[in-house]
Amino acid sequence: MTDQNTPDVAAPRPETVVGLITDGAYSLIVARFPTTDSAEDAYRTLTDLERRSSLRIDGVVVASRDADGKVHLGKVTEHSTKTGLKWGLVGGVALGLIFPPSILAGAVAGGAIGAAIGKVGNLSSRSDLSKELEGVLTPGSSGVIALVEDTAVVEIQKALAEADAIVTKAVDKQLAAAIDREAALAKESLGT
Repeated sequence: MTDQNTPDVAAPRPETVVGLITDGAYSLIVARFPTTDSAEDAYRTLTDLERRSSLRIDGVVVASRDADGKVHLGKVTEHSTKTGLKWGLVGGVALGLIFPPSILAGAVAGGAIGAAIGKVGNLSSRSDLSKELEGVLTPGSSGVIALVEDTAVVEIQKALAEADAIVTKAVDKQLAAAIDREAALAKESLGT
């Protein structure tokens, strides 16, 4: 017989935050890693996953947040998704939904990506997304930000299992389409 007042003693587990709210459309996933190298490894894992499966990943970007809280966009890669847009462009636009322009560092200031982030960042739903997702990428950490179809969420979360924290927030089809549209305009502006 066990004493109900005896605390349950278990080995400490690494901090993991997982949340999933879905409406059957798209999800925005933010995964925090302790280093940029580990975030880039996760990015490569997602690239491989997309190439060998039928999962739809619209965009992924690696970002880091310095000790002062400024967010720096990782390099925009040439990897194209099945939709023909660059992952980094879509991921960069998604980054603009999460973080206010005041903390986005010079890497996104100016240029087509910066303009696209500014447009999508002004959408009314940005504040709801940022409240839930901004705190995942803490100062001194790096992360992966991905926009995926909801059917891919479970597999993406598995692929990001090494993350210190993973938070997933549903976005409706209209917002996902706005992200893709602004990324397409940014792609045209870059002449790619």
